[in-house]
Amino acid sequence: MKKIDLTGFKNLSGLRNLKLKKLKKISTKFIFILLTGNIISCAQTNDKNTATMTTNNIQNPTSNIDHSQDTATFGAGCFWCVEAVFQSLEGVDTVISGYAGGKIKNPSYKEVCSGNTGHAEVCQINFDPNKISYEDLLKAFWLSHDPTTMNRQGNDEGTQYRSVIFYHNDTQKEIAKKLKKELDASGSWDAPIINEISPLTNFYAAENYHQNYYNSNPNQSYCSYVIGPKLEKFKKVFKEKLKK
Repeated sequence: MKKIDLTGFKNLSGLRNLKLKKLKKISTKFIFILLTGNIISCAQTNDKNTATMTTNNIQNPTSNIDHSQDTATFGAGCFWCVEAVFQSLEGVDTVISGYAGGKIKNPSYKEVCSGNTGHAEVCQINFDPNKISYEDLLKAFWLSHDPTTMNRQGNDEGTQYRSVIFYHNDTQKEIAKKLKKELDASGSWDAPIINEISPLTNFYAAENYHQNYYNSNPNQSYCSYVIGPKLEKFKKVFKEKLKK
C-alpha cells in the first residue's frame, strides 16, 4: 500500500492556536451561559415535540444516492457537527446523520441519547473518489475533533458520542489503521489516539429534523456557539478541499 500523505496535519498546532484565540473572544452572553451552568450540549437542544420522534416518522434520505460512488461512515461527537464539516468538502455529495454500531434496530434519538443502545451518532458520507479520496476524508475526520478523549466531545458525553470509524471494506480498514498508526507516531496530539475502528454492521438514518441541521438552524444556540466556531476553524485549516 502506498504511503499516506499526511500533509495538513502539520497545521494541527495552528488549529489549537485558533481555538485559544477564539476562546479569548467569546461573547459576554456565552460566558454568562457557562458561569450559570447552562452548558450547551447536543442532547439538550431539542424541544418536547422533536424529542419524541422515532425513525418510523422519517422518509428514506438514502433513496437518491448514486451508489456508483463511495461511502464512508464516521462518528466524532454530535452528528450535527460532523454533518456540517463534511458538507463543506468538495467531492462530498450527500451526508446523512444517523446511528450505527448498536444492538437495537431502528432506534430513536431518545433511545440513543440514553446511552443504552450501543449506537454512536454518525454520519454516512457519499462521495466522489475522483474528487476527494478516502484518505482526505479521514484527515478531515481527525482534524475536526479530538480523537484522544473517551466517549466525549466537549460537553457531549456518553458512548453515543464516541470517536469511531466504521469501515465498509478491507481497503478502508487498512487505510484507517495505517493512518492512525502514523498519526500516533507523529505526535500530532499530546495523548494517544483512541478512536474505534470497526466494521459497519448497521446504519439507521436519524429522524428528518436531524438532517441538514446546521444549515437549517443556523441561529439555534448549539449551532451558534458550538458548530459555527468549530466549522470556521476547520475551514481555515482544510481550505484547499472546500467547496467553492
